[in-house]
Amino acid sequence: MLQAPADWPNGLVGRSAQIAATHRLIEKASHNRLPVLLLGESGTGKEVVARAIYNANPRGAFVPIDCGSLVGTLMESELFGHVKGSFSGAAESKRGLVELADGGTAFFDEIGDLPLEMQVKLLRLIQEREFRAVGSLQWKKVDLRIIAATHRNLQAEVVAGRFRQDLFYRLNVFAIRLPALRERKEDIPLLVRHFIDAGQRAGLPGIEPTPELYETLLCYDWPGNVRELKHCIDRVSAMRSEGALMQMSDLPSPLQYHRAATGLRQLSGAIHPENPSPLPEFSLTPASPVISLHDSERRSIVRALQSTGGEKAKAAHILGIGRTTLYRKMKQYGIG
Repeated sequence: MLQAPADWPNGLVGRSAQIAATHRLIEKASHNRLPVLLLGESGTGKEVVARAIYNANPRGAFVPIDCGSLVGTLMESELFGHVKGSFSGAAESKRGLVELADGGTAFFDEIGDLPLEMQVKLLRLIQEREFRAVGSLQWKKVDLRIIAATHRNLQAEVVAGRFRQDLFYRLNVFAIRLPALRERKEDIPLLVRHFIDAGQRAGLPGIEPTPELYETLLCYDWPGNVRELKHCIDRVSAMRSEGALMQMSDLPSPLQYHRAATGLRQLSGAIHPENPSPLPEFSLTPASPVISLHDSERRSIVRALQSTGGEKAKAAHILGIGRTTLYRKMKQYGIG
C-alpha cells in the first residue's frame, strides 16, 4: 500500500520537481514582506500556498479576501469599513477587512475580478500603506503584507484594459506560478492516498484504489486540478463501504467517458515499431458517428481477438489494456 506522510511541508502534497520548486519559493517569500502574486489555474492550491507563506513567518492575522464575492455598493465598505451614518443602513461604524489585516497578511484571492475603481484604491493601499473608510475624511495607516492570487492572465487583462498596469507592476514583485495537476501527474498517487486518509479522519470509509483505477486517474488531465481530484476521491469514499476497492463505476462520468475514449485512441496506434516481436497486423476502422461508444469498444475488442487468433494476452497488448481488464470487458460484452 502506498504510504503518504500525515503532514506535508507547507500543506503541499507531492514530490515532483514542480512542487519542490514551489517549496523553495515559499521559503524565500516568507523572509520578507514584499507583495506576492500567485498565478495558476483554479484548483491548484493558491490559498494553500498563501497560508504557507504566512505560516512560515506568522505575524498578525491572516485575512482572506475573496474579490469575486465583493459585489455591489457594499464592496468598498467590506474592504475599508465605514463610519456611522455614511450611508443608509450604516447604524454603526464598522472595520473593514483591510483594517482587520493590520499587522498581518491580507490575501486577495482572484484579484483579477476586482473592478477598476477598487483597483485604484488598492494601488494607494500598496503604495502609501493607508486607506480611508467610507464616509470618513481621515486616512488610516496600516502595516500589512499583501498576497494576491488569480487564475487570469493579468498581462492580457492589462492589454484588454480590465486591469491597471501600475497595479500589476506593484503586485508582480515576487511571482509564484503553481503547476496544473496535469503537469505533475507523478504526484497523483500520493494525493489520492492523502485524500483517502484525510477522508477517514473526517469520518468517511477507508477505501483502496485498484491498479486499473490508478491508471484511469493518471491518464485524465484534471481541468479542475487538485480540487477536482479531492472531490472525486471524497465522492468515491462516500459511496463505498470500509475497506472496499474503488470501482470504475464509482467515478464521475467525465472520468469514465475519458477512460473509454482513451482506450479507443490507443487502439488506433497500438502497434509499436520498437516491439522486438512483431504482432499480427491490426487496424482500427474509424467508427461511424452513429455508433455508440459501447459498440465501438466491443467491435475493437472483437477485431483484436480475431487478429491474434484468439490469443488474449496479445489482444490485450494490442488494445493497450491489462488482461484482467480484457477478460472483464469480454464478459461485459458477451464475447466468448
